[in-house]
Amino acid sequence: MEIIDYARDYEAATKYLTELVSSLKPTDLDKSAPGEWTPRQVIHHLADSETQSYVRIRRLIAEPAGSTIQGYDEGMWAENAVLGYTTLPVENSISVFKSVRAASLDILKRLTLEDLERSGVHTEIGNYTIAKWIKAYTNHPRSHGEQIEKAIAGA
Repeated sequence: MEIIDYARDYEAATKYLTELVSSLKPTDLDKSAPGEWTPRQVIHHLADSETQSYVRIRRLIAEPAGSTIQGYDEGMWAENAVLGYTTLPVENSISVFKSVRAASLDILKRLTLEDLERSGVHTEIGNYTIAKWIKAYTNHPRSHGEQIEKAIAGA
């Protein structure tokens, strides 16, 4: 694969999620499959996750190999009342998701194939390359999109 192929796949994942979210009715936002997050919670999570990804890709590019890539406890963030995953409107989080993804796509398009092996040390998973970042953040909106689809279907 070439960098443009990775970029197109990343962009397609963004488009899938944004189109899915724009199709939601207000009544869909608080539905959930048993034991799963609601679409509202997923949207807020995606905004937070993408802001993490935004910093991570830049650290992998700009900092020396082996720099620390900080993990975070997404479950604790989702449960924190101040962060409002269950109550806040989703519009700001949707805007954050779109903007951060667009900015990261700009960076992704500038990479070379050699850059894919640049790495840091993720606090939860260890060695963390740009290639792993691309795979994770290309798959992330798709997997959460499937979660949203199940929630609104009542699965």
